Amino acid sequence: MSNILLGKYEAVIGLEIHVQLSTKSKLFCGDSTSFGAEPNTHISPITLAHPGTLPKLNKKAVEYAVKLGLACGCEIERFNYFARKNYFYPDLPKGWQTTQHTTPICVGGTITVKTEIGTREIQMHHIHMEEDAGKSTHDIYEDSTCVDLNRAGTPLVEIVSEPDMHTADEAWQYVNEIRKIVRWIGISDGNMEEGSLRCDANVSIRLKGDTELGTRCEVKNLNSTRNIKKAIEFEIERMVKMTEKGEKILQQTRSFNADNDTTFAIRDKEEANDYRYFPEPDLAPLHLSEQYVQSLKKELPALPKDLQQKYQDEFSLSQYDAEQLCAEKEIADYFEKVLPHSKHYKAISNWITGPLKHFTNEHKITFSDLSLTPQQLAETIALIEDGKLNFSIASSQVLPELLKDKNASAITIATTRNLLQTSNSNELEKWIDAAITKMPDKVNEYNKGKKGLIGLFVGEVKKLSKGKADLQKVTEILQEKLAQQANNR
Repeated sequence: MSNILLGKYEAVIGLEIHVQLSTKSKLFCGDSTSFGAEPNTHISPITLAHPGTLPKLNKKAVEYAVKLGLACGCEIERFNYFARKNYFYPDLPKGWQTTQHTTPICVGGTITVKTEIGTREIQMHHIHMEEDAGKSTHDIYEDSTCVDLNRAGTPLVEIVSEPDMHTADEAWQYVNEIRKIVRWIGISDGNMEEGSLRCDANVSIRLKGDTELGTRCEVKNLNSTRNIKKAIEFEIERMVKMTEKGEKILQQTRSFNADNDTTFAIRDKEEANDYRYFPEPDLAPLHLSEQYVQSLKKELPALPKDLQQKYQDEFSLSQYDAEQLCAEKEIADYFEKVLPHSKHYKAISNWITGPLKHFTNEHKITFSDLSLTPQQLAETIALIEDGKLNFSIASSQVLPELLKDKNASAITIATTRNLLQTSNSNELEKWIDAAITKMPDKVNEYNKGKKGLIGLFVGEVKKLSKGKADLQKVTEILQEKLAQQANNR
């Protein structure tokens, strides 16, 4: 479809993100929430909704929900209660879902996203608590559905945005930021592959300039950021094509086919009154004191946007460096641990986002699993800053040894392996003379004005010295020798 035609319309997108909370037990009983157990082993009479069983609210789930609201700038609802959402869930034995309806625990809030066109504050509507359903699997047997109730009753928060996004890219960034926050404050692993974070996208279109919302369709259970982006892009294009043909867009619930990046209708969309909400009679209303809310606020770690600003203001790091250091909490925590041992902030950042990030990615570990101690990294950086060790040699030959032994010393490794740089003028001049002799044509070009060739000579000296030459000193001597040759002609 042409950009001109797409540019005629404006998409309006709202997201509902379901996040499983990392509690050890379920929302209303003590059954385990651990992932990967044999089907139907984390169940009890309460999960199975046996007659006479009563729910009891998980205190840790409430704590996590409040912390998320505080991290997102929401207003915390001091008085709230649960409701029954009546709806046929084949994998939720009660036949209804216990959720929040008229009094969500968190109201309002914003999420900052950065896209190609700039930075925006995406408005949130609310966050509410509810229980997850079990899992139905339809492709094991041809004529049967398998139901696993291990997930039934797992604590969820549903994060509902306002219809405040207009591109698939904004929605994609919004989900990434939500996932980053829940991981950062430690309330969920945000693992979309395991279903810890799932997303429903509500999409509609309208002519640019219109204020009235169009008919929306909801695409359910998007389980990867790629699928979220692709599903929204497809829906926008589908709706534009239908509108241009004069066809009516029906309000539907749709699903995404990841094999061909399309969506398909699964049912007409229910309205809220179809669920027949009413207060849950087996759970007392929940009262949150100001003291309780403030105590949780004090427990929150510094948030990514605050740390990014701190790193730029206090350590003169670039916006890019600050963002990379705050990409994951484990990375920021490691950076903070190195700070007491070194003031070379840019060098610390380069090491963390360069060789160390490469190592963690390659070995599929996090920075909290890294064996290299902050002291070892600081010592290595000091050797480089003092001109005793070359960065390339340090990262390729010293670092692997340090990663094997947290008691190892960079200076010991470099000394034992004869890797320390030399500033001895006699040694440097031997390598420099060899480099000059090897490239007489380049010497002529340099003396005719191509001063940029100095880097070529420095590189040759680096190769001849096997990285041991102090390159700053090499550059000084090279410039003197080349100037002398030019004057002697």
